[in-house]
Amino acid sequence: MVVDNGEFEDWSGSKPDPGRHGGVTAACIACVVEALENMVFLSNATNFVAYFLKSMHYSAAESANMVTNFMGTSFLLTIFGGFVSDSFLTRFKTFIFFCTLELLGLILLTIQAQNSRLLPVLNKKPSKTQEAILYSGLYAIAAGVGGVKAALPAHGADQLNHSNKGLISSFFNWFFFSLCFGGLIASTIMIWIEENLGWNWSFKISVVTLSAALCIFTMGFPIYRYKRPGGSPLTRIYKVFASAIGNRKMSPPEAENTQIYNEKRNHDKLRFLNKALIGDSVTVTEVEETKTFLGLLPIFASTIMMNCCLAQLMTFSVQQGNIMDRSLNNFKIPTQSLSVFPLFIMLASIPLYEYFIRMLRLKNNRPRMLNMFQPLRRIGLGLALASGSMAAAAMVEVKRREAATNGVILSVFWLGWQYLLLGISDMLTLGGMLEFFYSESPDSMRSMSTALSWCSTSMGYFISSVLVTVSNSVSGHFGKEWLGGMDLNRTRLDLFYTLLCILNFINLINYIFWAKSY
Repeated sequence: MVVDNGEFEDWSGSKPDPGRHGGVTAACIACVVEALENMVFLSNATNFVAYFLKSMHYSAAESANMVTNFMGTSFLLTIFGGFVSDSFLTRFKTFIFFCTLELLGLILLTIQAQNSRLLPVLNKKPSKTQEAILYSGLYAIAAGVGGVKAALPAHGADQLNHSNKGLISSFFNWFFFSLCFGGLIASTIMIWIEENLGWNWSFKISVVTLSAALCIFTMGFPIYRYKRPGGSPLTRIYKVFASAIGNRKMSPPEAENTQIYNEKRNHDKLRFLNKALIGDSVTVTEVEETKTFLGLLPIFASTIMMNCCLAQLMTFSVQQGNIMDRSLNNFKIPTQSLSVFPLFIMLASIPLYEYFIRMLRLKNNRPRMLNMFQPLRRIGLGLALASGSMAAAAMVEVKRREAATNGVILSVFWLGWQYLLLGISDMLTLGGMLEFFYSESPDSMRSMSTALSWCSTSMGYFISSVLVTVSNSVSGHFGKEWLGGMDLNRTRLDLFYTLLCILNFINLINYIFWAKSY
């Protein structure tokens, strides 16, 4: 049963009928659409390194940074998509607009991939026109992904009863299941198509699949319930800060002592914002909304470094795999398909996790065990595994280089450790963040707050690019760049992974501080 709290409406703008609008079926549509959309996004993104190297003839370092910049931009733009969704459009309309934009970008890349005149000649970089087509298609996709990722999970959760926290938690678990399922298809079927039939077929299938996702989502139009846009949350935050700064020399407002204010859980945090209540320009709700959003930011910032590690799976790990032994009997394994192993584990773990949680709830006498699975604890465990994954990656790279020096090509399955640990880390961290940011955010800012989960991924990819540049610059001053040149056997990728391990351990300590004080 969906509870209508007065903030929602049906397709005609009337009060939604709990028996006809919203509910589990409407939420499930969001999960199906996410599986299809994520399959399209990841099947292309995970192979862009190879595409840029082999078809566009960029160098390894340029290709790696192009991918991280593309991925980073895609997820960074979720903040813009969330802002549009919360402020001006319903989440339904936001998804339709940005999914169409992503589809147009795919169509443009499809035209380029099948037209030899739009591709560079052998061993030459693309011309200005060819680059313009490439970047237009790439960043149309990036902008589309930003809006889709911001609107879709919040739209799905909007269909459910917000007073049932267990149901909301289950939705985000199954939403993450859909993410993983789309990633599994991308890592198997789509990669096989790309390596055996070529990019032309990959792009064509992606266009058809994303078109199908758009149609399926649109078909749910009559049964959805829609969150009314509440105006710009950034404007309200600015108003609170402006009022607090303007009243900074005045005594605290009497509102602090009122019953309604003391009922607010954040009344003892960021107390300088309380001065915004002096006068009639700012309400208690606006101050509380601002405090709640600001309280989420330290948690958001503490998850960025984990995503910096995740960027390596699509860049340097792919390049490692390309020069390792990928044969399995008579079959040559695509390097990108290594992510199948952690994806299988994640897909199996989510139903098991849901079953275990349901058993605990039925017993009603295990509150301490249920607390172990709270979003903040899941995020913390994910961050710890990220540091461990980089330690494993560094050790494997040392072994791979030693083997290459002796003329031995190491099996690509050695990379499975970093794929496995980072895959589980991503499941715990991203799944926990989606649930945490949606559940803890103000009602009027749920799209933008949920987008913080994806924005963390974005910042991680950008920081990865910065760390590559800084590492090369600093190490170059002391003799030789860690990641310079085209030959990984002559680089020190192991030292770069060690640096990431240390930075992630420091970040874990930082996260524990903020999580305890939240």
